[in-house]
Amino acid sequence: MTQRIEVDPIACDAHGMCAELLPELIELDDWGYPVIANVDIPHQLRPLARRAVSVCPTLALRLRTAAAVTPTPRSRRPLARTD
Repeated sequence: MTQRIEVDPIACDAHGMCAELLPELIELDDWGYPVIANVDIPHQLRPLARRAVSVCPTLALRLRTAAAVTPTPRSRRPLARTD
């Protein structure tokens, strides 16, 4: 299963603790708000991600878990023409 970290921009007050704990995936913008990398959290960083979520003073961070999605193969048959 894959995990990603998300931020609720309304709840975030730009304390910056998340970026200090997880600089590999979280940067701060010019105003101090987190910019989250749009990647799955590597297995070795998951404990740090959980810590960043748990110490957020405004509870603006969350982990989203999703099963790996396998694309459904499409038919290779050409579409019928409707002239």
